[in-house]
Amino acid sequence: MKTRILITGLAFVSAISFGQKKEIKKAEKAIKSNEYSEALTYLSEAEPMLGAADNDIRAQFYAARGEALLGSGGSDYKKLKGSAEAFSKALELNPKMKDQLAAPLQNLRAALINGAITDQNAENYKLATDKLYTSYMVSNDASDLYYAAGNAVNGKDYDTAIKYYQMILDSGYTGVTEEFVATRKETGEVEAFDNENVRNIAVKSGEFIKPEKRVSESKKGEILRNMTLIYIELGNNEKAVELMKVARAESPNDVYLMRADADMSYKMGDVERYNELMNKIVASDPENPEIYFNLGVGSAEIGNKEKAIGYYNKALELKPDYEGALINIAVLMLSGESVLVEQMNGLGNSSADNKKYDALKQERNDLYSETKPYLERALKLSPNNSEVIRTLMNIYSQLSDDANYKAMKAKLDAIEKKG
Repeated sequence: MKTRILITGLAFVSAISFGQKKEIKKAEKAIKSNEYSEALTYLSEAEPMLGAADNDIRAQFYAARGEALLGSGGSDYKKLKGSAEAFSKALELNPKMKDQLAAPLQNLRAALINGAITDQNAENYKLATDKLYTSYMVSNDASDLYYAAGNAVNGKDYDTAIKYYQMILDSGYTGVTEEFVATRKETGEVEAFDNENVRNIAVKSGEFIKPEKRVSESKKGEILRNMTLIYIELGNNEKAVELMKVARAESPNDVYLMRADADMSYKMGDVERYNELMNKIVASDPENPEIYFNLGVGSAEIGNKEKAIGYYNKALELKPDYEGALINIAVLMLSGESVLVEQMNGLGNSSADNKKYDALKQERNDLYSETKPYLERALKLSPNNSEVIRTLMNIYSQLSDDANYKAMKAKLDAIEKKG
C-alpha cells in the first residue's frame, strides 16, 4: 500500500511538472506574438505549482515573467522593477541563462535609463534615483549607480546619495573610459564618437580631421568631493575632513580632489586655505582653459558667483570660442534678475514707488544688455541651440528690440517645427 501511495505521489508530481511546462510554453509563445497580458495570465496559472518544480523550470518561469513584464511595462516603473526582479531570480536559479537573457536585460536597462532621464528632466529625482538603481541591479554597471547618486543629491536624499557613492568607491569604479575623438573641420570643435569604427568613417568622409584616442578624467575626485560636501551639509564636518584627508593622501596631485578640498574649506569658512588650494590648482596648468572652466563650475556650485565669472572669463581669454563658459557666464548674470523682479513686484503705486520701479527696470535692462553679448557669441558657435535662442528672444523682447526678437522667434519656430 505504501508503495502504491509513493508511485501515485510521483505521478502527481510529474503531472504538475507537465502542467507547468505547458503553461510556460504558452506564455513564451504569447511573448513572441507580443501578447504580454496573455503571457502573464498563463504564468499566473503556472505559479501555484512552482514549489514542486526543479530549478530549470523555475528559471524558465521567471525568465518568461521578466520578458512579459518588460513587454507590457512601457514606462510603468512597478512593472519594470518586477521585470528586473524576475530576471535576477532566473539567473540565480540558472546562471547558464545569461546569454539567453542578454538582449532582454539590455532592453530593460534602456527602458529604465530613458525613464530616469524623463523623470530627471521633470525634477522627479526620487523616481529617477530608483530607476537608475534598479538599472544598476540589472547591469551591475557602476555608472548607473553614479547617476542614481547624483539624482539622490538633486532630490536632497543625502543618506541615499552617501550610501550609493560609498558603494561606488568600494567597487573600484573611477568612470575612466577611452574616447575616440576627431576635430570637425568646419568648426574646429573636438567631438567624441561611440567607437573607433564610427570615428574612422567620419574621418574618411572628409568632415573630420585629427583622429585621436583620449582617456576621460576619473570621477573619483568628483565623488569624494560630493561626499565631503554632503557630510558638511549634514553637519558632519569631522567625517568630511577625515574622508578628504584619506583621498588627498591617496592622490595628492589630483586636481579634482584639490578642488574638492578647496570647496570643503570654503564651506567651513577657511578662506585662507581655500585661496591657497585654488592657487595650487591654477599653477598645475596655468594655460589650460578647462582648469579655469572647472574652477568656475565649482565656485558657482558653492555660491561664489563673482569668483566663478572671473574663472569663466579667464577660460575665455585662453579659448575665446569656449561655448560652455559663455553660456555659464550668462546664466550667472541672469541669476540676479529674480531679485530685481521680486523688488519690482513688491512696490506700490506711490510716486516714490514708481520712481523706484523705473530705476529697478533700468537696472534689469542694463543686466540684459550686459548678458546679451555672451549669448550672441554662444549662438554663433551653436546656431541651433534652442535654449540660447529662447533666452535671447526674451531679452530682445524686454529691450524692445523687435527686429531681433522676430528673428529669434522665427528661428526657434523653425527648429521646433523640425522636431
